[in-house]
Amino acid sequence: MTTTAPLTGDYTLDTSHSTIGFSARHAMVTKVRGRFDEVSGSGHFDADDPSKSSLEVVIQAKSIDTGNADRDNHLRSNDFLAMDEFPEIRFVSTSVTRDRADHYQVVGDLTIKGVTKAVTIDFEHTGAAVDPFGNHRVGFEGRTTINRKDWGVNWNAPLEAGGLLVSENINLELDVSAIKAA
Repeated sequence: MTTTAPLTGDYTLDTSHSTIGFSARHAMVTKVRGRFDEVSGSGHFDADDPSKSSLEVVIQAKSIDTGNADRDNHLRSNDFLAMDEFPEIRFVSTSVTRDRADHYQVVGDLTIKGVTKAVTIDFEHTGAAVDPFGNHRVGFEGRTTINRKDWGVNWNAPLEAGGLLVSENINLELDVSAIKAA
């Protein structure tokens, strides 16, 4: 990896160049993908000592987008995210470790519907650059799988041939660009 600036510093999530997405198995035959369009986040990245790094991300539940208005409204309802009562989904890191070059494990508290559980997200540092506007950027891609029932997201419907309409396991996918504070 070639860097054009020291990586250690405070960063703000560049929401116009980042995606917080998810996928879930639907009807046991395909995956439905979606993302959240209203996200904010900041953190500190210490390239020499990742244990000094931190991250906080806040997602507006109402911003869920799967490309289908009826499905999105159902996901916003009390059957799933209960966004009227719990408008935010929040992740706050509790530890960061490097498990090999450019790969990190970020452990933190994920809060959905008022329930907080620890999760581990595997991140890969995908690069660093100075953009044409003089901003120092870093990029990370992260993945983890959670069981939505652990956060009280329990709604489902049985299928005639057996199985359920929506998988319990949800794959979270994060593609993040962050800008270093001046």
